[in-house]
Amino acid sequence: MVSKQKILIVDDDENIADLISLYLTKECYETKMVYNGEDALTEVEQFKPDLILLDLMLPGIDGYQVCREVRKSHNTPIIMLSAKGETFDKVLGLELGADDYLIKPFETKELVARVKAVLRRTQSAAPAPVKEEKSSQIIELPDLVINMANYSVICFGKALEMPPKELELLFFLASSPNQVFTREQLLDNIWGYEYIGDTRTVDVHIKRIREKIKESPHWALDTVWGIGYKFVTK
Repeated sequence: MVSKQKILIVDDDENIADLISLYLTKECYETKMVYNGEDALTEVEQFKPDLILLDLMLPGIDGYQVCREVRKSHNTPIIMLSAKGETFDKVLGLELGADDYLIKPFETKELVARVKAVLRRTQSAAPAPVKEEKSSQIIELPDLVINMANYSVICFGKALEMPPKELELLFFLASSPNQVFTREQLLDNIWGYEYIGDTRTVDVHIKRIREKIKESPHWALDTVWGIGYKFVTK
């Protein structure tokens, strides 16, 4: 029997948490509800969720700090839930490592759709490696090795912690060196046509990648102003 995917619901409003759990249970997900940041961090280790729905306004440790702590050791997908709809709040959440951001109040159908979309991306992020295709899953450059077979990045001899979408974005750009991609093209290829979001998501992930990899004399991740991005080999 295939085990159910597990979703951790973190919201201090028990009524909202119950409603979310009800709809996700109908979609055959296993859910667990907690109502504060401390319990959330505990359940990340014990429940081992496949996805976290994380409210930002929590008592004690808030959602931003929970996200920051989870990202220190886990790549578990996180969808932030918040009544804060300002661009600053969305960008901050994405910069801390969230995979999506949903503004309250939201339609439960939209929430379920986003959960499915994020989990699809996560599942497709780690295909079983096939020996004959191994070379096509690895990009080796001076000072940089990107391996999609085991989802690893080695830069200047050091293994980097990189969430799936950051790695996929880097691999996609590096697979077509010196080719310019618009933000819309990158959204379509990495996040998928069903992604409900805007192009700022790409900018945030590029920023996080640049913070992790140091530019080499042999390659660089360049911005093409007004258009998008390209991975340049020198």
